[in-house]
Amino acid sequence: MSSPDSSTSKPRVLLFGAGSIGTVYLYLLSKVATVTAVCRSNYDVVKEKGFIINSAIFGDDIHFQPAVVRNCTEAATSSSEPFDYIVVCSKVFPNTIPDIIKPAVTPNHTTIVLIQNGIGIEDEYVEAFPTNPIISTVVYMPVAQRPAGVITHGDIELLEVGNYPSTSNSPQAANFTKLIESAGGTAKLYDDIQFKRWFKVILNVAWNPVCALSLSTDVDFMLSSPNATDFVLDVMLEVADVAAAYGHQFSKEDVQFQLDRAKVRIQSKKGIEPSMLQDVKEGRKMEVEAIVGNVLKKAKAKGVRCDRVATIYFLANALDAHVNPRDS
Repeated sequence: MSSPDSSTSKPRVLLFGAGSIGTVYLYLLSKVATVTAVCRSNYDVVKEKGFIINSAIFGDDIHFQPAVVRNCTEAATSSSEPFDYIVVCSKVFPNTIPDIIKPAVTPNHTTIVLIQNGIGIEDEYVEAFPTNPIISTVVYMPVAQRPAGVITHGDIELLEVGNYPSTSNSPQAANFTKLIESAGGTAKLYDDIQFKRWFKVILNVAWNPVCALSLSTDVDFMLSSPNATDFVLDVMLEVADVAAAYGHQFSKEDVQFQLDRAKVRIQSKKGIEPSMLQDVKEGRKMEVEAIVGNVLKKAKAKGVRCDRVATIYFLANALDAHVNPRDS
């Protein structure tokens, strides 16, 4: 496999899920790798016009025209060499993505990188691709794609990277971290990426469904009533209790730090639209199971009570079914 400092060839990267976050990393990786993007809902626009990225970090009015395909079968048949990395940036819907990306995965070669939300999402990839290295990541990036092909990115870009499982001695997490850094991104390598996943899901379980259910940015929700911020903190603390049952200890100060990420913006009233709120506005399916449902399953397995999280889960599922009616 090509390494970031290879003088002979660039690594070959297939990015699956060219949404807002995926597009920013596609742009960065294009500087140091040969990239192809699987575009689905935005394929026609991107094929014709490419992407426009407006970023507080990387610059405004960046016109970027990558190679695009409609699916992974097309990607595999159009490539004369195997992909070194498949970077999965799509939303997490259980038991779907491994089958979709399988045509482009070369056993014993392709490293699968999960830039996705939630907890407990990796095992289905391990089962589907037992001979391929799996990299799990946590991303912090306020970004949106609206309209299709136009990306608006704020002032944070951080990718936390680790092997899955953490006991793996694969060098690929370190290699991918260096690749992102060489492209001008911010990446940090961790021995135990699950600790960082739990820290992020504390944030996501609270803000994502709450903002979607209330049709509010995080700041708008906190300003909506005197005890709104206290409610969010209580939800976060419930998730922290579940994390503790799995050996990941977070103090109340740690949890407060996650809440303060939003509170600091109250004065300026510059709220963020979490991904679930964006999904509701655009009529897209939400990641209810990966972000909220999996936390509840893990809580039940350890006998941890989290009533607020359960209430949010039931309401978010009902909203998701209303916005995206399921087949009868």
